[in-house]
Amino acid sequence: MDAYDMAKEYLKKVAHSHRLFEERVSIKARPLSSEEAIGNPEDRDYPLLKGKERMMQAEFKGFWGQAFTDMYGNYEGSLSEIISMDITNNFRRAILISTLNAVMRCYDSVTGTVHCKDQDPPRCAQELINYIKGHFGKVKIAMVGFQPRMAEALSKHFELKVMDLDGDNIDQETFGIKIEEPDKAAENLKWADLALVTGTTFVNDTYSEFLLKNPVVFYGVTVAGLAPLAGLERFCPYGR
Repeated sequence: MDAYDMAKEYLKKVAHSHRLFEERVSIKARPLSSEEAIGNPEDRDYPLLKGKERMMQAEFKGFWGQAFTDMYGNYEGSLSEIISMDITNNFRRAILISTLNAVMRCYDSVTGTVHCKDQDPPRCAQELINYIKGHFGKVKIAMVGFQPRMAEALSKHFELKVMDLDGDNIDQETFGIKIEEPDKAAENLKWADLALVTGTTFVNDTYSEFLLKNPVVFYGVTVAGLAPLAGLERFCPYGR
C-alpha cells in the first residue's frame, strides 16, 4: 500500500466511525501567502519567500493541516470526494495530504501540522544538530530538499550533500556546499550514513526512493500525518 492509499484508508475509517459520510463535511484548501506560512523571518532565502512553491492549508472542523507544494490553488469539497479523488498530480496530492493532517489533528491529536514562523527555523536548525548527534552520531548526511537554515547549521558539524528540485538552486554553492540535482540521489544515498528528506517528497511522489535508505528522517509539516501512519521518523520541533 502506497502513502496515498494509506492516507485514504485512514480517512475512510474516520469517516465511518464518526458518520462523516452521512453529513456534508466541507474541506477548504487554499494556498497561503508567504507571510501567513512563515511570518517574517530575518533571512529571506527560504523557498516559501521565493514564490515558486506555496503552502496549501486545509481546514476541517476548525483544525488546520498544511502541505508544501509547487502546484496550488483553491479547493472545496467533502471528505468522501477527497477519498474518491484520483491522485494524479501534485495539486491533488497536496489536497489529500493537507486534509489528512487536519483530520488527524482533529481526531488523533497529531501535532505540528502548521508551519513554524519568524525565528523558529534557525532554532529548529540548531536543535537538528543535537538531534542527529544524539540519535546517529557523527554521520555523513544526504539532504533532500534545500532548507537553508538546516543546511547552514549542518554544514558546520557534518559531511553534507544537498539535492534540490529547484533549477535556480542546482549547481549553486552556498555554505560551502554545491547543491546537486535529483539525479544524484542514488549516488549520494549510497555515500551517506543518514538521509534527511523533506516531507514534500510525498507531494511530488518521489518519497519511495528514499525509503530504501536506512536510517531516514523526514522533516517538516507536510509529513505530520503520514509519519505516524507509516511508522516513519520525523523531525519538526517547531511545527504548530
